[in-house]
Amino acid sequence: MPKIIPINELKNTANISKFVEESDEPVFVTKNGYGSMVLMSIDVYEREIAKNQVVKLINDSLKDIDKDELKTDGPMFISEMKSKYGKKL
Repeated sequence: MPKIIPINELKNTANISKFVEESDEPVFVTKNGYGSMVLMSIDVYEREIAKNQVVKLINDSLKDIDKDELKTDGPMFISEMKSKYGKKL
């Protein structure tokens, strides 16, 4: 479950830093009862960025498939690559 803290608890940076580093969850910071910011470890941040990049690449690829009129099925593609680049595939 994500941790939610009010902004005035940011004064205790050592404890928050320890919690963020030890957990795989972001810490949501509220201000006047509303979401204000999110704190997370570098590892969690990099993992989230990587997930977003993968999703973007997949979505871009799906759009390309829909646009492309020259679709090739898997076995045909492998056969074409073998004939073009050799039998080592």
